[in-house]
Amino acid sequence: MMASLGVKNVRRLVLVSILLAIVVVSLGAYTRLTHAGLGCPDWPGCYGLLDVPETKEQIAKAELAFPERPVEPEKAWNEMIHRYFAGSLGLLILLITILSIRQRDQGTPVFLPIVILAIVTFQAALGMWTVTMKLMPIVVMGHLLGGFTTLCLLFLLYLRLTPYRVPVGDFKIKRYSKYAMLGVAVLAAQIALGGWTSSNYAALTCTELPICQDGWVEQLTFEDSFDLIPPERETYEFGHLDHASRVTIHAVHRIGAVVTFLFLAWLSLAVYRKAQTSFFKKLPSVLFLILLVQVGLGVSNVVFSLPLAVAVSHNVVAACLMLALITLAYSLKRKI
Repeated sequence: MMASLGVKNVRRLVLVSILLAIVVVSLGAYTRLTHAGLGCPDWPGCYGLLDVPETKEQIAKAELAFPERPVEPEKAWNEMIHRYFAGSLGLLILLITILSIRQRDQGTPVFLPIVILAIVTFQAALGMWTVTMKLMPIVVMGHLLGGFTTLCLLFLLYLRLTPYRVPVGDFKIKRYSKYAMLGVAVLAAQIALGGWTSSNYAALTCTELPICQDGWVEQLTFEDSFDLIPPERETYEFGHLDHASRVTIHAVHRIGAVVTFLFLAWLSLAVYRKAQTSFFKKLPSVLFLILLVQVGLGVSNVVFSLPLAVAVSHNVVAACLMLALITLAYSLKRKI
């Protein structure tokens, strides 16, 4: 009974951390899309403060210390609120790790919490480098992927701590577990492409569907489009690549979206058709529904020129899509 209670307490904390991680991912997207990544030119504080300069004296002192970056309170608050939530998540993950180690004899996983703690620590470093390296695209994309990875591993930990069993009768669909794992890799690559598109300010480069406007094929150039180490600049804010490179990045992201949609749609349909129980009919149905929502948001970003609410939702729904896919893959591989 005591062992079960210990696992339940850790599971509750992990659930809270998952919800907090979703908030952090959302705030990260909001910060990036409002161009507030350099709202505070230092780290972890803001112009040397724990909050944002607001009085005339504080603003004057801040701008004297950072003359190249005038204080913009709204952007600074966007950045600091994101840091507050991210810091809280890091502390919560530290607590989960400590409790997991203490309760390892009660069946609580230890290795996974330690990995999550290591990743969130590195994520903090990426947050610092995002500022100190002036929004270098590879760092910004890495920061985005780190947030997604933290969320996904927390969710995997939650599944590990949840003693559910699927109904008997679906052993024939176990072979789809390898395709679900492949789907996780495909979706992760597509999320990375989305991060690369955003960090290089290429989201509004293509304004027509399905791929890009007329003449996009002639503009394709891979010479500089995917260079992970760009030429040194004072800042990478608002991008450093030419139009053709941005077209290339955006077009590759669009093509990746088509490939991802076709593969996940096929996977959802295949599992649904072969499943014998309601459990394995619901999972692919939810996955396909989220997939349709994500496609709709992607199309809306193009049609309505990247409205903030839609763009942030596109990030959040991508995370939800990954969580649904992880649930399917985990259930196919570990529960059957």
